[in-house]
Amino acid sequence: MTSVSHIESVLPIPADYPRFESLVHMLKSAVDKAPDAPAVVCGQQSISYAQLGRSVAGLASALLELGSRDARIGILIPNSIENVVAFFAAMAAHGQAVPVNPYYRERELERALDEVDPQVLLCVSDTRAAARAVAASRRIPHVIDLHDPAWSLGALRARAAGGLSAEHLPGLDDRALLIMTGGTTGTPKGVDHRHRNLLASVLLHCTVWPVGFGSETLLSVAPLFHIWGLGYAVLVSVFARGKFVLVPRFDPEAVLAAIGEHRVTIFGGGPAPIYAGLVGSDAAARADFSSLKYCLSGGAPCPESLHRRWQELTACPILEGWGMSEGAPLCINPAAGMRKLLSVGPPVPETAIEVVDVDIDTTVLPVGERGEVRVRGPQLMSAYRNNPDETAVALRDGWLYTGDIGYVDEDGYLFLVDRKKDMVIVGGYNVYPREVDELLFLHPGIREASAVGLADDRLGEVLVAFVVPLAGEVLSEEACLEYCRANLVKYKRPVKIHFLDALPRTAANKIDKVALRRRAAESTREARSFG
Repeated sequence: MTSVSHIESVLPIPADYPRFESLVHMLKSAVDKAPDAPAVVCGQQSISYAQLGRSVAGLASALLELGSRDARIGILIPNSIENVVAFFAAMAAHGQAVPVNPYYRERELERALDEVDPQVLLCVSDTRAAARAVAASRRIPHVIDLHDPAWSLGALRARAAGGLSAEHLPGLDDRALLIMTGGTTGTPKGVDHRHRNLLASVLLHCTVWPVGFGSETLLSVAPLFHIWGLGYAVLVSVFARGKFVLVPRFDPEAVLAAIGEHRVTIFGGGPAPIYAGLVGSDAAARADFSSLKYCLSGGAPCPESLHRRWQELTACPILEGWGMSEGAPLCINPAAGMRKLLSVGPPVPETAIEVVDVDIDTTVLPVGERGEVRVRGPQLMSAYRNNPDETAVALRDGWLYTGDIGYVDEDGYLFLVDRKKDMVIVGGYNVYPREVDELLFLHPGIREASAVGLADDRLGEVLVAFVVPLAGEVLSEEACLEYCRANLVKYKRPVKIHFLDALPRTAANKIDKVALRRRAAESTREARSFG
């Protein structure tokens, strides 16, 4: 028991877990030890570890010929085997992998790549047109389409029959991943991770959620441009020399069928809406869950009722954890030992958690008191790319200030209760209202606009926008929604537009978001009462 909100794990990382010099060394170890084992399965396609290694080596060698060393390599590819190949190849070419949401609209894509300045864009047929357009507008020298016969996985393997070699092996402190986040404002920022950070992340995950080498089958529906889909699902699968079953897009029936067909042992489910969709499917009663060891969750809290329903359906609990693009994992409910519903668990090994006063951010609060959560550990980012001011705000004296509000209980378990930053979580995706506001401001018929989050039973939260038209303008809700559909990826779009004569203001003349959230909730209640 502790009297102040400072907690650290005493759980050691297993001494027999292998340590690697880079993520590419980790892949090469899997290739050498399990060449014929299935590495990735996606729909009707599959690839062995030997094939994966040769595909990565072939693409990496081509990227090196293009001068990719120390460059950023954009990956504009949906969930697929090609995405996994692209990720490892970027690092094997001594470059930095930059996964970008392949469903972004042109405006969003240009904004993200402005922050990245990649030398190469890797795409497939579905994203080829967008990749070429943004490459032309942003003067990106090279676009490679992995569905082009000259760049197909078979062609890549033919280029590198010898597989991964010494030329493909970066070092611990080389940059590995640049993953995009909105930080506190929604302005895209690249989170710099080195191989050292991500290798630590794998060890921390696998200490608290142990894996059997060569015996695990992990299924994930998370997008591979997200830290959970990439930093957990892909990397842990390769570390364990396991089979990674990748579902391109969430479809409850396909996921339920795959769990039984592939005898999945670890289900990297993700946020609550994934589990809600599965238990609500008619196929759930027919599904075979007997192989499951762990079912994992993060990104958005699971309500107690959903925990109960999943346990009754599968006889396998949901284990919740907490991480972020800037570092993951941070806290995890353990596979063995006490877990607490609605808590994100205790800290992972080699990681310290403190709850500090929101105003005096060096004052550690007593147990049970709410404040900002700060974290220290080996899995944290090195910096925000080209953004020393934001880096200095987030990283102070070795601590990452997360912007999340929480408290620690007497057993050293962390509970998250709010967010200091103005962010909405829609189906597990971070959405920053400011980005939606800025888009609405650009509409020629809108004078003012403000988006806020609203609780939603299915997605956790959704966005609702309030709009003040210019004098004399007549706007329809459908026209505004169509404008958002044309410019925003689906999860960022408001589900409802309210028209006002003026936005409410605080005494400091700032838009009163609290009043808007209250009004959005009241409108929803009224609509239900008359529905």
